[in-house]
Amino acid sequence: MNAGQVGQALADRARKRRRVLDILDAAGRDSLLLTSHTALAWYLDGSRVHISLAGDPIAALLVDRTGDRLITFNNEAERLAAEELPPGVELHTVPWHGQLTDAVGALAGPVGPLAEKSVATELRAARQPMLPGESARYAQLCADAAGAMTDVLSRATPETTEFEVASALAARIVAAGAEPLVLLCNGSSRNAFRHPLATHSPLGRRAMAVVCARRHGLVANVTRWVRFDAGTPDELDAEKRIAAVEADILAATVPGARLGGIFTEIQSAYARHGFGADQWTLHHQGGPAGYAGRDPRATAAAATDDVVVPHQAFTWNPSGPGVKIEDTVQLTAAGTSVLTLDPRWPSSDVNGLPRPLTLQL
Repeated sequence: MNAGQVGQALADRARKRRRVLDILDAAGRDSLLLTSHTALAWYLDGSRVHISLAGDPIAALLVDRTGDRLITFNNEAERLAAEELPPGVELHTVPWHGQLTDAVGALAGPVGPLAEKSVATELRAARQPMLPGESARYAQLCADAAGAMTDVLSRATPETTEFEVASALAARIVAAGAEPLVLLCNGSSRNAFRHPLATHSPLGRRAMAVVCARRHGLVANVTRWVRFDAGTPDELDAEKRIAAVEADILAATVPGARLGGIFTEIQSAYARHGFGADQWTLHHQGGPAGYAGRDPRATAAAATDDVVVPHQAFTWNPSGPGVKIEDTVQLTAAGTSVLTLDPRWPSSDVNGLPRPLTLQL
């Protein structure tokens, strides 16, 4: 990092620490133990605290009024210290065969730390407004993910298999220093599936690909379609209508709105644009984005009725039979900015935003 980036990182870290101390003040406690991938990546500016993508974090972080103490296993400490930890974080170890919690008592004192799950809502609120440094990292990741989609799908043919698309996307995501958390692809023989894990089936005349890529703890989400003919009238009509559903959702996603209100708009948008009132029940609709694929996934439940704030990121993914649209966006001072944008990909203007079209080859 250059001097400006270092200064920005230090300023961002100080603001994050202040947000956590505010949570402690409100709870009347002196320490908090962060244990989830989402919370750790956010607080540590994207430090990689995993080995297996499917495994638990290899560290826990004790935040108290005197500082930040990371507890990890002795076989992980050297790499974390050399390559991952931001300045000012103390490192403590337990044996590789021990438990991270073994060191917490001695570090936290007799009262013990607040458990992360007990302030999950407050921590989620602390993550919502992205700071300048993480916003810049997120924008670059999203651009890289969108570029990978263009690189791979523009070279596809009807004979290309779904696994070949997924493997090519994985190669580009990893080469960009990111981790492919989700890779989906369906050809024309499997376009009824909303979460299509790849198979050896060829793409045929039309296909969808989905990438969720993580770097610096942040997750970019993007869906793209490609076809090898002019498309049927029904497909072209459905693509326009699902874009209209998304446009209504994005228009409702403004600072001060509540997720519950946006979810109500989602439900009515499907009916308004000819998909039927129950279409929202057939797949999840997305929600706030950032350090988790969705943070949280929006539903009609009161538990996810968060207030939208400036500088927050979102990924909505409305879908219907054979159609879906998905990009990662951020609410900026100038309005909604599409982050997963590649100027090489065909797009159309919808309410002032560039929205992806199906790539026709």
